[in-house]
Amino acid sequence: MDRLTEAERAEHLPQLEGWDLARDGAAIRKVYEFDDFVGAFGFMARVALLAEKADHHPEWSNVYNKVDITLTTHDADGLSMRDVELAQKIDAI
Repeated sequence: MDRLTEAERAEHLPQLEGWDLARDGAAIRKVYEFDDFVGAFGFMARVALLAEKADHHPEWSNVYNKVDITLTTHDADGLSMRDVELAQKIDAI
């Protein structure tokens, strides 16, 4: 798995609404907010199924109604298309 180049990041990241570069460009991050804990936890369960199917697991945390997700590809030592594709699937939930 190859890390995205600066040109590839510039091409793909604008398509990801609300996702920001993190870790000096080695990751992307987004915080989702829900009405309550049950909504946040249900979202996390759906994301977990997507992530397991893709064999690409997020770094995340949950506090009450917020879910903070960071995506990076450890095998690529940075951001890859796997992160972009998983971010798109998460946003589609």
